[in-house]
Amino acid sequence: ALLGIALSFLISVPLNLGVIIVCVVLAMALVLLSRIRTLATDTLLGIMAHSALAIGLVTLSFMPDIRVDLTGLLFGDLLAMSRQDLLWIYGGAALILTLLAVLWRGLLMATIHEELARVEGLAVERLRLVLMLMFSLVIAVAMKIVGALLITALLIIPAATARRFAAGPETMAVYAGIAGVLSVIAGLYASLRWDTPSGPSIVVAALAFFVLSLFHLGRSSNAGGAHDRRP
Repeated sequence: ALLGIALSFLISVPLNLGVIIVCVVLAMALVLLSRIRTLATDTLLGIMAHSALAIGLVTLSFMPDIRVDLTGLLFGDLLAMSRQDLLWIYGGAALILTLLAVLWRGLLMATIHEELARVEGLAVERLRLVLMLMFSLVIAVAMKIVGALLITALLIIPAATARRFAAGPETMAVYAGIAGVLSVIAGLYASLRWDTPSGPSIVVAALAFFVLSLFHLGRSSNAGGAHDRRP
């Protein structure tokens, strides 16, 4: 995402468009390089993500005439959002939800059992590429809310919270969305109440909900154990 910001200034295109271009190119490169069996996908992701971040920072340092709020880009600045940013968010969300509705069964099968999905005739490589592109779009449109460094936390923590309560993949997706919305609301309230940065406050709120879910799981386990010991 930060490399996309630097590219936007270099070729004079809108920031969101530059971020989307770079994220899409890196997502496609990740899918292609993942075919190399000697390197794990998480290793490739770590190399590409942090290298792109470093290249973006170095590139911006060579443009002294351009003032960039790196803190806002890295950790989010909700107050700096414009109407155009909101349109990008609405459009990106509509596109991603549509793709999920159409490709949900294939994505689920490819995630649970890749070999079985291939036997069923599903294009697993294409589904993986589409999933990467959807992640790229999410990162591009949400960067101003929580920042390039914190977006991964907001992708993972609400899903981990929802997993404690969900009985299936569909309900987990719905609960994760609800947990994400509640995290944003609670984080923004905390930011307003105690004058803290909005992006980190949202992630802290998401973490708080996850910790509460752990306590709920512990109580449920104890109740189940007591029930099992009844004569």
